[in-house]
Amino acid sequence: MKKISALMMCACLLVLASCGGGKPSNTSTSGIAKIACDESFRNILDQEVEVFEYSYPDASIMVNYTTEAAALDSLLHRNVDLIITSLDLTDSQRDILKKQGRAFRSRKIAVDAVAIIVNKENDIDELSMSDLRDIFSGKVKRWGEVFPTRLKRDSIKVVFDNSGSGVMHYIKDKFLDGGSFGANVFAQHSTDDVFRVVQSNKNAVGFVGVSWITADMKTNERTMEEKVLDLKTKNDVSVIDFTDRIKVMSIRADDQPQGCKPYQAYINDGSYPLFRCIWAIDASAGGTLDHGFFSFLTGVIGQKIILQTGILPAAEPVRYVETVK
Repeated sequence: MKKISALMMCACLLVLASCGGGKPSNTSTSGIAKIACDESFRNILDQEVEVFEYSYPDASIMVNYTTEAAALDSLLHRNVDLIITSLDLTDSQRDILKKQGRAFRSRKIAVDAVAIIVNKENDIDELSMSDLRDIFSGKVKRWGEVFPTRLKRDSIKVVFDNSGSGVMHYIKDKFLDGGSFGANVFAQHSTDDVFRVVQSNKNAVGFVGVSWITADMKTNERTMEEKVLDLKTKNDVSVIDFTDRIKVMSIRADDQPQGCKPYQAYINDGSYPLFRCIWAIDASAGGTLDHGFFSFLTGVIGQKIILQTGILPAAEPVRYVETVK
């Protein structure tokens, strides 16, 4: 995928406009599109862009991975026409777009889940929703207050990707009901930073989108031609396992006897309690590359790509195939 700075992006647009030679510089499958995306969805959108650009060589999708709030702000201030976020538009945001004379559409493209990751030395296997609420509020400060563990004297260090991320907003709304996080909660700069902190600190617990913890090595080894062929011809997906870089915690709803990890089947049936939606919001004109990429995300191929990342597509039915080891 092609990534450039905002200044270079503007220069590319000017060059493209001046060298059009009478032909349209922007169509649904060609030209340059600028979009903004919540950084926690980067693993998902990287794959969507990679397949789209391979399928349409004259198309360049320039993605600004940023906070959820910044993505929405970019849309409302006409800096971009397409954003990917965990929030649909509010009534007031819809009114702003209408007053600007911009036609818009929003579509749920996936159901994501927030995964809880800890250091591999952490010997706790499961947390309840009540445990998480006490940790976020600062009521519980040490691992020994949660479970009789060898880390019982260690202070719990909670890490998020950044202070404006959709993950952090989701957790705050889910558990704190407008309250504030405890002093043990820290914002990093990216999801990669969350992994780095968790891997190097046995007392840390991190929160990331599920696509960041999947480990599908067979998919990574295939050529782009093979990936695209599979997307066009196959409707099944093998059960996806998690990376061994960290430990993925099971989460138990307070009214359930046993917790589960964020596998697609448990997200699908509601057993895993920390799930959220992913929305594509498009305010571009028809026939533009932004509009074409929005159609791709919501179409069959775009939805199959989402299925392969370990989360649930909004439209494509889920069929699981157990792999033989």
